Amino acid sequence: METPEQAAQRIFGKRSAFYTKSAVHKDPEVLKRIVELATPNSSSSVLDVATGSGHTAASLAPHVAHVVCVDITIEMLAEAKKLTLERRIANVSFSLANAHALPFQDGSFDIVTCRRAAHHFSDITRALREMRRVLRAGGILVLDDRSVPEDDFVDSCMNELDRLHDSSHVREYRPSQLRRLLEASGFMVDVVAPYSKHLPLTSLTVNVSRTNVEKIRALVNSLTGEQRNAMNVIELNGETYLNHWYVMISAH
Repeated sequence: METPEQAAQRIFGKRSAFYTKSAVHKDPEVLKRIVELATPNSSSSVLDVATGSGHTAASLAPHVAHVVCVDITIEMLAEAKKLTLERRIANVSFSLANAHALPFQDGSFDIVTCRRAAHHFSDITRALREMRRVLRAGGILVLDDRSVPEDDFVDSCMNELDRLHDSSHVREYRPSQLRRLLEASGFMVDVVAPYSKHLPLTSLTVNVSRTNVEKIRALVNSLTGEQRNAMNVIELNGETYLNHWYVMISAH
């Protein structure tokens, strides 16, 4: 049976170029907030876990001494390298690595970031403990990820939609769950900031098999009026929109 990590390598290997151009993944407001929460300085060493196409690393690089990007997918690292070359960023290096077993010594970094990736981790506790291990004492973690509100129906529905969108999806966590996971992994949580984006349904169906596109549309079409309100489903100019939830957390 395919593991979530193997599924991620397969899926993101095919979709890697999409994430370089994705408006959601290169959102300047979100990236600016990550930099602010990281409180970088010119001597900071940074590890960007599951870097994807490198938007977070590229945003932090001008403010720090060095950024190390790790990802489990070769094609994603290639996109991240291309992005830094295009922006003439020289203080970034790359390593093929699994978030559950980071190839670095204890206390190697001042800042660890992880954006839009934790919902793919098959063992999020192990991954968080690895991030804690490689941070120096007093170091900062900034985690930004897809999330769900504290609502049982929305939690179940959004996770099912994302599983249909991407079979490497494991779980989107509620902010309260992420706080508990971080505290159990040795972090002190400083900021928990949920936010949402109202996005077209195509954000869940692009690059998806016809079978799963049909399942996604059928699920949304089956929602009751109350459920549609909970998901903020509306029709706008002939297109269906719904909420996507996120959370940004800083901890030390």
